[in-house]
Formats: sequence, structure tokens, C-alpha cells
Amino acid sequence: MLVVADTSPLRYLVVIQAIEILPLLYEQVVVPQAVLAELQHPRSPREVRDWLATPPAWVEIRQPQQHTRLARLGPGEQDAIHLAEELHADVILMDDEDGRIEAERRAMAVIGTLGVLERAAERGLLDLPPALARLQATNFFVDDALIQEALARDATRKRLM
Repeated sequence: MLVVADTSPLRYLVVIQAIEILPLLYEQVVVPQAVLAELQHPRSPREVRDWLATPPAWVEIRQPQQHTRLARLGPGEQDAIHLAEELHADVILMDDEDGRIEAERRAMAVIGTLGVLERAAERGLLDLPPALARLQATNFFVDDALIQEALARDATRKRLM
């Protein structure tokens, strides 16, 4: 399964120390150069910049051929959408609401950070409640109802095992 990753999921998975679930969930993780630049910004958390100092072998950096401007989207979201289209990616990892809307408008499958964490929990790659607690301790913006729904699904799944 080929995924193209935008900035936010990578950033927060590094910060909560869950980045290593990506290559276990997806065969190929492609990151646009613009996303790399955003992750390397001086205001980016040190652990994110340190992680990028020597990116793991499973991260493939690519530049999209298309560079048409997409209204209300930053460079990372734009390039992630263009690259996902060009590569016929199975999924695009994106949290930004405007970016998600544009990707879905283009009939792309979109998964955010919460969705990645839930999939990892379903496969036994991490324990969801502590991972979500670590995520909530960051500046990640998410409606608390979404967190509670994810925790309820996780509890139900565990009861049925």
C-alpha cells in the first residue's frame, strides 16, 4: 500500500514516539519535498528536526511534477495532493481540514493522525489510550468527541478479542 504523507501526521507521530508504525502499516511512505521543508522549520519540535537529520530508509522523498495552486492550502498540502494523484496513492495522510476536503473532492482516501493510530492499535502495534494521551499532551487540535469515539471503539475491540 502506497501512502503520501503530509506534515501534521509525520510531526505528531514523531512527537508521540509512534513514527515507527508507518512502515509497519504501509509498504511505501512517500513524502513531498515541501513537507520535508515544513518539518525542518526552526519552529518545528527538536525531535522532529532530529528525526529528519537522518530520515529512515522507508521514507521516500519525491517532488510532484504538477505545481498548480490549490486555494487555501499550504505548500505541503498542495504537494501531497499533487503527488498522491501522480502516484495513484492508496491513501493520503493528512489532518488539515481544507486539505482533506480537497483530497476527498478528488476522490482520494484520506486518513489523519487519529486514523493511523487506530489502525496501528487494531493491528496490535500500539496501545491506543496511552498514544492518544501523548497526542493530547501536544498542541494537536482535535475535537474531544473524536478522541472519545476512538477510545470507545478501541475498548469494544479489546472486549471482543
